[in-house]
Parts: sequence; structure tokens; C-alpha cells
Amino acid sequence: MEASEDAHAEENPTMAQNPDKIGREVLPIPDTPSRGKMALDARDASFPPITPLRPPKGAPNVVIVLLDDMGFGAPSVTGGPCHMPAMQNIADDGVLYNRFHTTALCSPTRVALLTGRNHHSAGIGSVAEVATGAPGNDSVRPNTVATVAEMLRLNGYSTGCVGKAHQTPAWEVSMSGPFDRWPTGEGFEKFYGFVGGETNQWSPTLMLNTSPIEPPKTAEEGYHFSEDITDKAISWMRGLDVMTPDKPFFLYVSYGATHAPHHVSQEWIEKYRGRFDKGWDAVREETLASMKAKGIVPQDTELTGRPEGVKPWDELNETERAVFARLMETYAGFAEHTDAQVMRLV
Repeated sequence: MEASEDAHAEENPTMAQNPDKIGREVLPIPDTPSRGKMALDARDASFPPITPLRPPKGAPNVVIVLLDDMGFGAPSVTGGPCHMPAMQNIADDGVLYNRFHTTALCSPTRVALLTGRNHHSAGIGSVAEVATGAPGNDSVRPNTVATVAEMLRLNGYSTGCVGKAHQTPAWEVSMSGPFDRWPTGEGFEKFYGFVGGETNQWSPTLMLNTSPIEPPKTAEEGYHFSEDITDKAISWMRGLDVMTPDKPFFLYVSYGATHAPHHVSQEWIEKYRGRFDKGWDAVREETLASMKAKGIVPQDTELTGRPEGVKPWDELNETERAVFARLMETYAGFAEHTDAQVMRLV
């Protein structure tokens, strides 16, 4: 503030809580000193109302949806075989990147996304369970590296995380903690999901904040993890809109899909019956052609080599083809089911 504004703030103590006037260079933002009139008789005392911390005016709600183990050539929005209309709608209303890089592994991608740092700078060079003692790969995010959730929370946002959290050191995933690197220790006021690499989508190892809980119903009663966390996210957003409509929120929706195990009901798998009988070589060629048609990749783009250990489709026997085609059908059905949950969320 300028000197004249300082003087004005003394006369008008509520100005110090103006979200566009307070300094945000240091977090947590220092509390505003109390100003007012003290008196022996409480009826003669005078203090301004408490003003809760809020972000600057116009600060938006932020929702990040993360899908796991999905290649750039899988969803239909980029030319892939998995029908994903919600992702298409989001791309049509915004920006679709074709040069967004991940680490191609779960834990490091997540910590890089949440901190804006190189994953080694955040201590997670690989998945949390295979950490070593080497700097940058011990799975311990340094306390000098903050998450975006913590920065937004300290600026007056409501923050919540639902789904998969796979950036906690493996030896800290127990009732003993410590919980500094659980979602609730990383700036999320609410967490509902699982901590680790994967879980049974029909019967997950669920946590509410840092306490284990049972799923609200069984698989036989129609339970699915992706649907459950979407329900929780929608309920949380609606509650915030009722209670504090002036307070923006940061919501991180991290699906266990499409990571293994590929658990989805039969109706979604059957949508793709026979769609992959042509084999992965043909599907890859079709995907690249579709990407070129959409302008996703340059016209002179060539397919990468087949991964080591993966045979050409025409060298597989009949049983292998049947099994692998069904695996692809299951993956695609799982992806489309997840996209349907994103559609509900939006």
C-alpha cells in the first residue's frame, strides 16, 4: 500500500481485508491486526466485523480431472478408438494441447502436476513404491515444494480431492502416518479415495481424509469407485455453492481408471464387441490417420516402432487374438464409462 492508503486503512479497518488489497507474497497471509475501540463496558466497545479470507475478485473455480494410464491415442477426441464425448466437449469449449508431456508413470506425473515442478525436484523420480535413498527419487516431497492446493487454500479457496492419490511415501501409508504427504497434508481440506497405485474398483480400500471407511454399498448393489467419487465431488460442489457461493473452490478429481484392474460392467464392454478383432497394428494405423485428419499431428508423422516384446498381430495364434481383443474391448469400455462420469461432473 501507499502511505496514504495505510492511513486510510487505519480509519477504515475493513479495508485491510479487501481481497484486492492484501499482500500475497508470503503464505500463510499474516493475520490482520485487530483494530477497534476497547471499553470497560462491552456496550461501549466497537470492532469491525470479521471478514473471512478470500481470493482476489474474479478468482475462478478450478477443476482438474486426471485419468490414469491413458495414452494420447486412446480417446476419440485425439483420434483414438475410445468414445469419450465429455472430453470432446471440454476440448471444443477450450484448448486441446498436443504437446503436453507427462513422465509416463503415475506418482511422478501426479506430483509434477500438483506442484508445477520437475518430478525429481519434488522427490518422486519414479512410482512411490520403488523409491530409493537417492536424492530426487526417495518419494519424499520436500517441505520447500508446495502444492497448488496448499497455495490456493492459503489464499482463501475451498480445496477438495477425490479419487486416487499416489504421491505418498509407501511407509507413510498407514494409520500411523505421518500425514504431511497425504492429500489432507498437501492442502486439500477434504479427501475421499485411496492412497496407492491401484485398488479394486468394485471394493476399494477407501479413505475419508486419513481414516479407513467401507464403501457405501457392495458391487452386487451396483457400487463402482468411479461413480462413487463423482457422486462425492458433485455433492461437495453443490454444498459449497449453497454455503459459500462467494468462495471459489479447487477440486481435483483423480480417477483410478484407466489403470488396472480394468473393472467395468458388462454393458460398457459389450459396446466394443468385435471392434478390435482387426488387431492392434491396424488400430494404431487407423488412429494415426485419424490424428492427421484432425490436425492433431503433422501430416508427415510416422508410427513409432512396436514396443519390444509385443508381437505383430498376424503372428499371434487364435487364442491370443481372442484374449487380447477382449482386453482392448474392456479397456475401451472402462474409458467410456469414466468419460460418462466426467460428463456428470461437468
